[in-house]
Amino acid sequence: MAGGAVAALVAAGVTFQTANASEDAPAVTVKTLSASAAGNLASTLNKSLGGDAAGAYYDAKAKALVMNVVDEAAADAVREAGGKARVVENSLAELKTARQTLTDRATIPGTSWATDPVTNKVVVTADRTVKGADLTKLQAVVKGLGEKAELKKTAGEFKPFVAGGDAIHSGGGRCSLGFNVVKDGAPHFITAGHCGETGSEWSDSAGGAAIGSMVDSQFPENDFALVKYSGDTAHPSEVNLYNGSTQQITKAGDATVGMQVTRSGSTTQVHDGEVTGLDATVNYGNGQIVNGLIQTNVCAEPGDSGGSLFAGDAAIGLTSGGSGDCSAGGETFFQPVTEALQVLGAEIG
Repeated sequence: MAGGAVAALVAAGVTFQTANASEDAPAVTVKTLSASAAGNLASTLNKSLGGDAAGAYYDAKAKALVMNVVDEAAADAVREAGGKARVVENSLAELKTARQTLTDRATIPGTSWATDPVTNKVVVTADRTVKGADLTKLQAVVKGLGEKAELKKTAGEFKPFVAGGDAIHSGGGRCSLGFNVVKDGAPHFITAGHCGETGSEWSDSAGGAAIGSMVDSQFPENDFALVKYSGDTAHPSEVNLYNGSTQQITKAGDATVGMQVTRSGSTTQVHDGEVTGLDATVNYGNGQIVNGLIQTNVCAEPGDSGGSLFAGDAAIGLTSGGSGDCSAGGETFFQPVTEALQVLGAEIG
């Protein structure tokens, strides 16, 4: 089976205009980079700059890494490395404190928050179910955070998306296969943790014979699961593009804000978009809180859950959930694949 699927919505549009930030002309030539290369450079700079780094994103139009820093000395280091430096007001430590305040005082079903390096703020989103006293409380907490946070509304409702992709079925439920992987030399695939529990059996058709069983499922907090195929036959590491072809997947990669990504699902097939936030926290309700998600503006609808988010031949995420649909838009969140593989002890086959 080929991996496929996703969930989604459309997040608020990201621009490269930034409040409370100044952008200086680089003293050296800015390197032309792919999104993946920009992500690698950002990781290197984060390690060398430490607390002076304040987030980064990929400028797809300029094909450059934009690195937020808190002082001119760090800005010079970014320029010397080939990045574009921006001196901003809020440090990552300050934004982390703001996120903790939201966790402590505003963990309300139907809300999410993610650090946005473009605006240098924590962007808080409330879905249509947040109203009355809850909305008033949320507004007060966000207002108290001043220039460190902003509040947005979405017309949809945050929820895990069940079903989709190269469809997989279990007990009357339907989800999507994310990516085929290998663990301990045996074929497996990964999908969303909210799709099922450890021990559940999965087939590739409604009411069909089982093709494997779920050996690990993690939800909430995380949202990924591992299914072991019944046989020893290797399965192709590819994603269904719904045009008679597939995209081969050769590796797992990390998301970068501004990265162009694609998702495939059986409900809405193939759609493109970009990463708009990282390390997102989503409150799905009923105590279902998931942390560390990738936020995107890729659309999707119920039936795409567990499916694949990818960039070229790199596996990026597994569809978790969101709000909206491919007509109205909204926010869509994905479990990072790299984290899932690390925890599960698996790798792209």
